[in-house]
Amino acid sequence: MLYDCVIIGGGPAGLNAALVLGRARRNVALMDNNRPRNAVTHASHGFITRDGVTPAEFRRVAYEEVQRYPSVDHLPTEVVSIAKIESGRFEVLDSSGIRVQARKLVLATGLKEIFPEIEGFYPLYGKSLFNCPYCDGWELRDQPLVLVSELPAVYHTAKLLLNWSQDLVVCTNGQASLSDEQKERLQSKGIVVMEQPVAAFIDQHGQLEHVRFTDGTKLPRVGGFVIPQLVQSASFGEQLGCERTESGGIKTDGAGRTSIPGVYAAGDSSYFMPSQLIFAAADGSRTATSVNMDLTDEDFG
Repeated sequence: MLYDCVIIGGGPAGLNAALVLGRARRNVALMDNNRPRNAVTHASHGFITRDGVTPAEFRRVAYEEVQRYPSVDHLPTEVVSIAKIESGRFEVLDSSGIRVQARKLVLATGLKEIFPEIEGFYPLYGKSLFNCPYCDGWELRDQPLVLVSELPAVYHTAKLLLNWSQDLVVCTNGQASLSDEQKERLQSKGIVVMEQPVAAFIDQHGQLEHVRFTDGTKLPRVGGFVIPQLVQSASFGEQLGCERTESGGIKTDGAGRTSIPGVYAAGDSSYFMPSQLIFAAADGSRTATSVNMDLTDEDFG
């Protein structure tokens, strides 16, 4: 079967794209490996009518809604390669050797996080250590917090976090991420800056208790944020020759179309930040309307 569109990735962008295209009576294959980036999150926030929903419940309801439309096939599989073949079509190969062809292709594979290698981080991630103030800042409001980041954007994040807590310590984990002027500015606002490397996060019954540095210093904290480097979770855009943005996203025209005709990108894959459910879902919807319009124009002649 030749699909009108294959969507790679079953996060909010891919799911919303499938919903819109299904309602437009397009034949769609939604291919998803069921490894969502937010799987460790206990609750997702900032999505009106879904504030506090667990990622698992969000996906359950979303797939239930998408699969009401008979022209949408959900293929729970791992995509291993994509190629452009004759007549401008695309062929998608999965890990079991099955090949699927489509007229259009939506890349909604999202991002993966590369965190600093600090002992004790992962048992606390999603419990008392997080990566997004908008997603989890409210739950940590007015608490003694730590912000760990090796990236230059740490200054911006520190300013932002003051909206949630005035008791904030910034740790650059041994990196010169802040200029002298930035450090002075942060300190003038009561933010402590610690530049020595972080050795470990120490917990008490699953709750952050203190941060231990390599010089033996201990910093009592109850929660905080560790900012990862974000990279593409899949190399399909690169395989197909799609142009990239300066930040590493797949470059689009603002409506989902990439530099390769017939290839679209939606959600975190294209814009990286802000990395929130509601933005990704909206981008998936917008991209799907572009796909449908391009198919319509081709068929109309």
